[in-house]
Amino acid sequence: ADTLRQVEAKYPALLFKQQLTAYVEKIYGMIRDNLKKEISPLLGLCIQAPRTSRASLVKGASRSVANTAAQQALIAHWQGIVKSLTNFLNTLKSNNVPSFLVRKVFTQIFSFINVQLFNSLLLRRECCSFSNGEYVKAGLSELEHWCYKATDEYAGSSWDELKHIRQAIGFLVIHQKPKKTLDEISHDLCPVLSIQQLYRISTMYWDDKYGTHSVSPDVIANMRVLMTEDSNNAVSN
Repeated sequence: ADTLRQVEAKYPALLFKQQLTAYVEKIYGMIRDNLKKEISPLLGLCIQAPRTSRASLVKGASRSVANTAAQQALIAHWQGIVKSLTNFLNTLKSNNVPSFLVRKVFTQIFSFINVQLFNSLLLRRECCSFSNGEYVKAGLSELEHWCYKATDEYAGSSWDELKHIRQAIGFLVIHQKPKKTLDEISHDLCPVLSIQQLYRISTMYWDDKYGTHSVSPDVIANMRVLMTEDSNNAVSN
């Protein structure tokens, strides 16, 4: 009689677990990427305020109704992102997706939002104005409110993923920039931003609303010194 070959029970179970893990990772990767594709066109519109609505606000429309309409137009793109996030969350909930997986997906989505908005800001001077900072700040508040409503159970640390764009916008809208020291800017206001990033934002900043200036020439000079030291250290290493 043929002898039966015994297989330890843990091996089929391990194989099944590996296959299941690969399947879940693939499926959720596809779901996450679909949401990225959905919000990407809106992100391009969220980094710079619509010109017509912005003009109405900057000039100070005489009627409050006109201002309200302008505000609604300004925030519409951000609300489109919030709507996509909400629909996505509701779909995951209705399909009983475990909360730890939901948190992971949204953390990755918010990291994607941070990278897209922050890179656009660094590359486009027209986005580094005071009024545009106000526009993006209002939009980020919409995302913060969404995280609050979604609760920590589902949003997790999503809001923290936006640190770069939040701090960059915080710099654009802060008042009395010429009085700020480099230490205040780099440690208190924008601790996660590199000197190179701070230098770029500082030199591209322009105030289309009040005509104020960026940081002082001394701060810019100190930034240049630090950047030179960084590049020299990189070469020597």
